[in-house]
Amino acid sequence: MQGLSIGEVAQQTGLQPSAIRYYEQMGLIPKPQRHNTRRRYDPKVLQWITLINLARKAGFSIAEVQTLIHGFSEDTPPSARWRSMATTKLTQVAQQIHDLQQMQVVLNHGLQCQCLRLEDCRISNQQGCHEQCEEADQT
Repeated sequence: MQGLSIGEVAQQTGLQPSAIRYYEQMGLIPKPQRHNTRRRYDPKVLQWITLINLARKAGFSIAEVQTLIHGFSEDTPPSARWRSMATTKLTQVAQQIHDLQQMQVVLNHGLQCQCLRLEDCRISNQQGCHEQCEEADQT
Protein backbone atom coordinates (compact mmCIF):
# COMPACT_ATOMS: atom_id res chain seq x y z
CA MET A 1 0.00 0.00 0.00
CA GLN A 2 1.20 3.48 -0.81
CA GLY A 3 1.09 6.38 1.60
CA LEU A 4 1.26 6.51 5.36
CA SER A 5 -1.22 4.99 7.74
CA ILE A 6 -2.67 7.19 10.46
CA GLY A 7 -0.54 5.29 12.97
CA GLU A 8 2.62 6.07 10.99
CA VAL A 9 1.69 9.74 10.77
CA ALA A 10 0.98 9.77 14.50
CA GLN A 11 4.30 8.12 15.28
CA GLN A 12 6.29 10.51 13.07
CA THR A 13 4.55 13.67 14.34
CA GLY A 14 3.97 12.80 17.99
CA LEU A 15 0.24 13.45 17.62
CA GLN A 16 -2.58 11.21 18.66
CA PRO A 17 -4.59 9.70 15.77
CA SER A 18 -7.62 11.59 17.07
CA ALA A 19 -5.75 14.89 16.56
CA ILE A 20 -4.88 13.90 13.01
CA ARG A 21 -8.51 13.05 12.30
CA TYR A 22 -9.53 16.39 13.84
CA TYR A 23 -7.06 18.29 11.63
CA GLU A 24 -8.47 16.42 8.67
CA GLN A 25 -12.04 17.24 9.67
CA MET A 26 -11.15 20.93 10.12
CA GLY A 27 -9.53 21.04 6.68
CA LEU A 28 -6.06 21.74 8.01
CA ILE A 29 -4.53 18.75 6.27
CA PRO A 30 -5.52 17.22 2.94
CA LYS A 31 -8.00 14.37 3.08
CA PRO A 32 -6.20 11.05 2.65
CA GLN A 33 -6.97 8.47 0.04
CA ARG A 34 -8.83 5.44 1.26
CA HIS A 35 -7.72 1.88 0.63
CA ASN A 36 -10.14 -0.73 1.97
CA THR A 37 -11.65 1.95 4.23
CA ARG A 38 -8.24 2.74 5.75
CA ARG A 39 -6.70 6.19 5.51
CA ARG A 40 -3.49 6.46 3.50
CA TYR A 41 -1.83 9.85 3.81
CA ASP A 42 0.49 11.40 1.27
CA PRO A 43 3.90 11.89 2.96
CA LYS A 44 3.49 15.65 2.37
CA VAL A 45 0.98 15.60 5.25
CA LEU A 46 4.01 15.63 7.56
CA GLN A 47 4.93 19.10 6.24
CA TRP A 48 1.39 20.34 6.87
CA ILE A 49 1.45 19.01 10.41
CA THR A 50 4.85 20.64 11.01
CA LEU A 51 3.34 23.95 9.86
CA ILE A 52 0.32 23.48 12.15
CA ASN A 53 2.57 22.63 15.11
CA LEU A 54 4.72 25.70 14.45
CA ALA A 55 1.66 27.95 14.30
CA ARG A 56 0.30 26.41 17.50
CA LYS A 57 3.65 27.02 19.25
CA ALA A 58 3.36 30.66 18.14
CA GLY A 59 0.07 30.79 20.02
CA PHE A 60 -2.34 30.53 17.10
CA SER A 61 -5.69 28.90 17.75
CA ILE A 62 -7.07 26.27 15.38
CA ALA A 63 -9.29 28.97 13.83
CA GLU A 64 -6.23 31.16 13.28
CA VAL A 65 -4.35 28.25 11.72
CA GLN A 66 -7.30 27.80 9.36
CA THR A 67 -6.99 31.47 8.43
CA LEU A 68 -3.26 31.07 7.88
CA ILE A 69 -3.82 28.13 5.56
CA HIS A 70 -7.12 29.02 3.86
CA GLY A 71 -7.81 32.66 4.67
CA PHE A 72 -5.67 34.20 1.96
CA SER A 73 -5.78 34.03 -1.79
CA GLU A 74 -3.73 31.15 -3.13
CA ASP A 75 -1.17 33.49 -4.66
CA THR A 76 -0.39 35.09 -1.26
CA PRO A 77 3.14 34.01 -0.32
CA PRO A 78 3.76 32.46 3.09
CA SER A 79 5.81 35.49 4.17
CA ALA A 80 2.84 37.82 3.68
CA ARG A 81 0.54 35.40 5.48
CA TRP A 82 2.89 35.13 8.47
CA ARG A 83 3.44 38.90 8.56
CA SER A 84 -0.28 39.58 8.62
CA MET A 85 -1.05 36.94 11.23
CA ALA A 86 2.00 37.78 13.38
CA THR A 87 1.12 41.47 13.53
CA THR A 88 -2.28 40.67 14.99
CA LYS A 89 -0.94 37.97 17.30
CA LEU A 90 1.82 40.22 18.67
CA THR A 91 -0.80 42.78 19.70
CA GLN A 92 -2.69 40.03 21.52
CA VAL A 93 0.50 38.76 23.16
CA ALA A 94 1.34 42.28 24.38
CA GLN A 95 -2.11 42.49 25.99
CA GLN A 96 -1.68 39.06 27.57
CA ILE A 97 1.70 40.12 28.98
CA HIS A 98 0.08 43.23 30.45
CA ASP A 99 -2.73 41.13 31.93
CA LEU A 100 -0.22 38.67 33.41
CA GLN A 101 1.78 41.51 34.95
CA GLN A 102 -1.41 42.80 36.57
CA MET A 103 -2.12 39.29 37.82
CA GLN A 104 1.37 39.16 39.30
CA VAL A 105 0.80 42.45 41.15
CA VAL A 106 -2.46 41.19 42.67
CA LEU A 107 -0.88 37.88 43.67
CA ASN A 108 2.09 39.64 45.27
CA HIS A 109 -0.32 41.84 47.23
CA GLY A 110 -2.10 38.66 48.29
CA LEU A 111 1.16 37.27 49.64
CA GLN A 112 1.50 40.36 51.85
CA CYS A 113 -2.12 40.31 53.06
CA GLN A 114 -2.56 40.16 56.81
CA CYS A 115 -6.31 40.63 56.94
CA LEU A 116 -8.22 38.62 59.47
CA ARG A 117 -11.52 38.61 57.55
CA LEU A 118 -12.30 38.53 53.83
CA GLU A 119 -14.81 41.34 54.33
CA ASP A 120 -11.95 43.65 55.36
CA CYS A 121 -9.53 42.63 52.63
CA ARG A 122 -8.79 45.14 49.87
CA ILE A 123 -6.06 43.43 47.84
CA SER A 124 -6.96 45.54 44.82
CA ASN A 125 -5.45 48.56 46.60
CA GLN A 126 -2.19 49.34 44.85
CA GLN A 127 -0.38 49.70 48.19
CA GLY A 128 -1.56 46.30 49.31
CA CYS A 129 -4.19 45.64 51.92
CA HIS A 130 -2.11 46.09 55.10
CA GLU A 131 -3.05 49.65 55.86
CA GLN A 132 -6.76 49.11 55.41
CA CYS A 133 -6.66 45.80 57.28
CA GLU A 134 -4.85 47.36 60.21
CA GLU A 135 -7.53 50.05 60.36
CA ALA A 136 -10.27 47.40 60.29
CA ASP A 137 -8.46 45.35 62.93
CA GLN A 138 -8.36 48.34 65.31
CA THR A 139 -12.15 48.79 65.24
